[in-house]
Amino acid sequence: MSISEKSVNTIRVLSAEAISKAKSGHPGICMGAAPIGYELFAEHLNFSYKNPKWDNRDRFVLSAGHGSMLLYSLLHLFGFGVTIDDIKNFRQFGSKTPGHPEYGLTAGVETSTGPLGQGIGNAVGFALAEAHLAAVFNKPGFPVVDHFTYVLCGDGCLQEGMSYEACSFAGTQKLGKLILLYDRNKITIEGDINTAFSEDVATRFVAQGWQVLRVQDANNLPSLKKAIELAKSDLTRPSIIICNTVIGYGSPLENTAAIHGTPMNDEALTKTKERLNWNCAPFEVPEEVERHCHEIAEEKLKAEEKWNELFKKYSETYPELAQKYAEYMRGYAPDIKSLAESLDFSKPEATRISGGKILNEIAKVMPNLLSGSADLSPSTKTDIKGESYFSPENRTGRNIHFGIREHAMSAICNGVQLHGGLRIVCSTFFTFSDYMKGGIRLSAIMNIPVVYVLTHDSIGVGEDGPTHQPIEQLTALRSTPGVKVFRPCGGKETVAAYVEAFTQSAPTAIVLSRQNMGQYAGAGMNALRGGYVIADMPKPDVILIGCGSELDLCMEARELLAKEGIRSRVVSMPCIEEFEAQTAEYKELVLPSAVKARVCVEAASPYSWYKYAGDCGEVVAMPTFGASGPYELLYEHFGFTKENVVKAAKKSIQSAKTRK
Repeated sequence: MSISEKSVNTIRVLSAEAISKAKSGHPGICMGAAPIGYELFAEHLNFSYKNPKWDNRDRFVLSAGHGSMLLYSLLHLFGFGVTIDDIKNFRQFGSKTPGHPEYGLTAGVETSTGPLGQGIGNAVGFALAEAHLAAVFNKPGFPVVDHFTYVLCGDGCLQEGMSYEACSFAGTQKLGKLILLYDRNKITIEGDINTAFSEDVATRFVAQGWQVLRVQDANNLPSLKKAIELAKSDLTRPSIIICNTVIGYGSPLENTAAIHGTPMNDEALTKTKERLNWNCAPFEVPEEVERHCHEIAEEKLKAEEKWNELFKKYSETYPELAQKYAEYMRGYAPDIKSLAESLDFSKPEATRISGGKILNEIAKVMPNLLSGSADLSPSTKTDIKGESYFSPENRTGRNIHFGIREHAMSAICNGVQLHGGLRIVCSTFFTFSDYMKGGIRLSAIMNIPVVYVLTHDSIGVGEDGPTHQPIEQLTALRSTPGVKVFRPCGGKETVAAYVEAFTQSAPTAIVLSRQNMGQYAGAGMNALRGGYVIADMPKPDVILIGCGSELDLCMEARELLAKEGIRSRVVSMPCIEEFEAQTAEYKELVLPSAVKARVCVEAASPYSWYKYAGDCGEVVAMPTFGASGPYELLYEHFGFTKENVVKAAKKSIQSAKTRK
């Protein structure tokens, strides 16, 4: 048995032992795809185990994240600090080896994966970022940005619709440094894939503009090596290598669904070791394998050393570009407040218009900012003026045509953000954020600052009707941990939303209107506290709480109430998450518990507001879907009028009196 074959079997056995010890995990892919992982790490992947975040490393994404033990075994063998104890603690609370790879927890893990297909989208984002940065910084003889992105996926990833979206985009953009290794074992949890997935994958990828390569037997390492080298040699298109594997290779349950996601018992594990001629103690790595992999990892350090020498010469030859590169990688921190001071917010204006103005001011001083949309930038106003579109012919373009691919767009943006050196904004109509939810959720889990601009925020969409009018989406995003959801009123609060988005490490959803809304002197940076008093009267009888375009209704109702001698306070609540992060004293100052009469107003689902309404309050919201028609008529039909807010206020005041 060659040292390479013994190394592959080490990966198989370590993975199987860890999964059996944990009594939880997916041994099938780890054992079947072990040759792919080994060949990639040993022969092709440029990395520095001493500096896992080295800028010019190749990126590896395990899209089939349930095979996490495969990755942990590789990281252990090649020196990334995953110890045998870590492997023994696979899937245990607090370990560095969780059930699916988690970004920021384990060195060598480039992105959190598990929801199938998301990793493919992330990998496309890595490749896009590499192509853009290479075009900005590389000079003849100085390829300072020059690396590949490899992604390992399974049958399940390619069944997810988002993989089609992402791969279609990658093919259109001719992202030639993207290589997809397809672990084709033809088995999923329910059995043979032909019951649900019988398409000709090769023809599908040819149609999408990819180079298609095949490895008939993934255990044939020379065949794998040749295929990867062919993929790397064609930079005009992305490549897929269809690798025929045997799920659970070496196990008595190989080639069956029983080995997909079920740990082997002691008897099956013993038989596996016998078949693989494995005589080591549990969790023991043969000395010759340990030495072999260490020597490879040491040799790979030379790539970073060579790059450091190259960059030193680059800095001497192109000092301004080198400085710019450092700024890209460090990140820009523009003073958005001062940038927005020259903007005029004196007239009624849709916040999507305000947002477009602010975004373009930011783009002027943040050259590493990219912006894209799902074919909607003329409506979302997120195009960077005066800048071209990213394309195969123009990699320096800062605008991105994602096409009508919301699901993949969010995953691709996660990859761009994770790559380093760039900031990314993406946009669509708010109702279509449903398609993006998986990617937004992973932005939050990884705590990365992707900026989501979501316009056409309510029944104010009007004539397009209920399919395009978001109702439940605000509640869904607000309930997602780690996402800051801003729904600003007017231009000044929109500025605050962008300040939040570009000064936080978390993802931000900026929810903007299609219709015009008022501008208020009391609005401004107080919005960064999530909720604040925008208009007040001494000893208010009732508090009116609103955000976005419905703040107009609160302000108008306030005037009507005043004419009847009813004192009201108006609270703008553009970001519930930020308000909840304030001190108890501040929240009491804004929403004093002594004032029981309250009205919350939002042209969307009511579920965000009951907490603030309290037991005497009223919620003017949308318990149903909308309808098609001019938005002014829809607002009246569904009760979003100043008169109805006044009525609700009086009812709440009466309820508060009754409960005293």
